[in-house]
Amino acid sequence: MLDSNSEYSLGSLAARAGFDGYFDSDSADSAETSPIETRWDERQLTIVTDGTSWDLADDAADRRTVVEALQDRTATQLTVESDSLEYVYDDRTLDLFAAAAQYHDLASNRDGQLAEEVVTDPLTVGTKLRERSGPIVEVGQESGLLAATDGIDSYESLVDPMVGLTIAGYHVKNTLPTGAQLRTTRTLDTQSKVRIYDRPDNIPLYYIDLVDLNLSGDKRRLLVDAYEAIAHGEVSGDKAASEAIEYVTEDTDDPLLASILRKYTTGYGILEEFFSDPEITDVFATAPIDINPLRVTVDGESMETNIHYSPTGVGSLGSRIRRTSGRAFSRAAPTVDATADLNNGVGLRVAGVTDPVSEGVAFAFREKSDDKFTLPALIKNGTMSAQSAAFLSIAMDRNAAALIAGTRGAGKTTLLGTLLYELRPETRTVIIEDTPELPVRPLQEVGRDIQALRTGDEGGLELSPADALHTALRLGDGALVVGEIRGEEAQVLYEAMRVGANANAVLGTIHGNGAEDVYERVVSDLDVPPSSFGATDLVVTMQSYETPDGRKRRLSAIEGVISDGEGNISFESLYTYDGQRASPTGRVQRGESRFLDAITAPTESYADLLTAVDERSDHLKTLAMDGRTSPEEVARAYVQHR
Repeated sequence: MLDSNSEYSLGSLAARAGFDGYFDSDSADSAETSPIETRWDERQLTIVTDGTSWDLADDAADRRTVVEALQDRTATQLTVESDSLEYVYDDRTLDLFAAAAQYHDLASNRDGQLAEEVVTDPLTVGTKLRERSGPIVEVGQESGLLAATDGIDSYESLVDPMVGLTIAGYHVKNTLPTGAQLRTTRTLDTQSKVRIYDRPDNIPLYYIDLVDLNLSGDKRRLLVDAYEAIAHGEVSGDKAASEAIEYVTEDTDDPLLASILRKYTTGYGILEEFFSDPEITDVFATAPIDINPLRVTVDGESMETNIHYSPTGVGSLGSRIRRTSGRAFSRAAPTVDATADLNNGVGLRVAGVTDPVSEGVAFAFREKSDDKFTLPALIKNGTMSAQSAAFLSIAMDRNAAALIAGTRGAGKTTLLGTLLYELRPETRTVIIEDTPELPVRPLQEVGRDIQALRTGDEGGLELSPADALHTALRLGDGALVVGEIRGEEAQVLYEAMRVGANANAVLGTIHGNGAEDVYERVVSDLDVPPSSFGATDLVVTMQSYETPDGRKRRLSAIEGVISDGEGNISFESLYTYDGQRASPTGRVQRGESRFLDAITAPTESYADLLTAVDERSDHLKTLAMDGRTSPEEVARAYVQHR
């Protein structure tokens, strides 16, 4: 319980967060006692106190409520709903009060005084039993009371529930582990606070101090009432959150409450908090969710959080993903790959599993790559040099067949989306991907002719990758893009390369580190014949790396694919990482690149193409230096330049 003396009390949390005005310190204590409801869901015990405060550590009456509820039934979970908050107690707490209930039943006819006292103060009874002997001590052993109270010197050291709003679907663990050392703090745009702790025997802790739990009891009740008003259809529309607050208060809108309410109505709850931190790229909910806290990736570093999804919360999340994605997610279809858009504009890629392939529901959320990147932007932020960017730009201009390779999080999809701006504006482009990640809308907004096809293998209405290929080839003469090559997509891609996709660009991403690694994956793992792999012109490898300022990405290599037409494959290294950036190996400048020779037009020489690469390099460098890096500015500049 967040008692008034705790470092994590609502009052102290509010003071630290700067929301003193939202916290009324004594309003709950002054409320009249209301009836207490006890609910059972199989073996889960839920105690509901309507309008009353709750403090299992300090209040003997609250302890009596729990013990009496456990006298007739056995529980595996104890939850309390009080004053718009939900408290979830751990097994140690439940074991103590279950043992007290058992002791009361066994000792009633032997020592009535202790039997009555144990209902409100089991710790004291445990201490007294250790000072006595005889049959009553045996009752303490038989009931489990002596074991449950062993080593416990106070209720405060034992009773440490996780807590959350009743509408939230997740709970916060407020106690810090022993030995945790504060590394850094920051305040999110949501007005919640983050503290990152290093721990001597575990990975770092990402401790989020939620603004929700700093609200006064009155503010929390208003929030829940407004939530119910929306849920019951009493308020609706684009401004439902603000209007719902006004509806339940009959007063002016409260911006803070409205922003919190949007998180739980139109938003994705705790994900809105995590992804308001610009350093978080991934959030993981690992099954079974009742014992595993959420984990996050912060600047490439894995951290445990103080947040746990509740079964109800993760179930609601699964239902919403089914609705918004239109994809099945059940025992019959136990995996899902979808996207989600948060209230703050961040796009997420969502992967989920459930029974029977997992012990319950689990999710991985990853922030979608920025769809506003262009080559000048990547030059400006140091991802690649102007010279290597110019080479790739010319390759796209000449309809190369290229694979963008790299490990997870290396920036493959970002680079692929960026290169689509380098295709000639008149090029008809069909994108095949199972989850929409490529910048279709931004490309269309700058005049590119882009058609996206969605694939899937869940038995729904989506196309299979093979059907998508045939459909794509009928949708117009142009470039073909496969978002991620993991299985059947390889057959799709190389069939497209084999037929030439009408001599236009064919592009895709694939996991791998360098051309040889990609070749082994495509040929050995994905069963593409070596002769078919020879249709690849380039393998472009991206890489993520650590810096003192966090994880960054870079272009590490560009390699040409050489095929003798009989299945023998080799590679030419055109650009390779030199310790600072991907630099030319000299093959291009010496006139030794088979790829560049192959894309030289009949009316020009190899030297003419080298000149075009140099001119493109100067142009891209100028755009980067001038800060003209947005898709709109780059598109206009390209038209003028060409």
